[in-house]
Amino acid sequence: MTTRSTPDACTLLDADHRAVKKLFNEYDEMAGSKAKRSIDARRQLAQRICVELTVHTQLEEEIFYPAVRAAIKEQDLLEEAEVEHASAKDLIEQIQSAQEVDEKFDAKVKVLGEYIDHHVKEERNEMFPKARASRLDLVAMRDELQARKEELMAEMEGVAA
Repeated sequence: MTTRSTPDACTLLDADHRAVKKLFNEYDEMAGSKAKRSIDARRQLAQRICVELTVHTQLEEEIFYPAVRAAIKEQDLLEEAEVEHASAKDLIEQIQSAQEVDEKFDAKVKVLGEYIDHHVKEERNEMFPKARASRLDLVAMRDELQARKEELMAEMEGVAA
């Protein structure tokens, strides 16, 4: 069992949540400004959001969810999380393949942000407390997640370059 004061896997995942929330807020501000120059900036920021979320969902699906699935009884939490990931991945793909940055593009980014807000609330309020109450070594998992995150981010940067 992990104490709340020790940075653990949940702490790392929640730091990702907060970072991407800031990006969504930044995007909302940009979308509100209809200046021509903001089109490229919005596309770049949307792409950054998509990369961050792609890496985050992969971390959860590869490492966190399988461990939590084995450690807790409430399987419905994990089923919901996986369905939410599928919906988010679909929107991410639409955003990444969009030809134009227009109202529809902005709407997709906004809806993605709303999906993520809902998903984050469920993880914070339900999944993380159950994971912390389990016998999982979430401190060791944090290190595993961090190492895998660095690998994935390096791969993504290599693809974007």
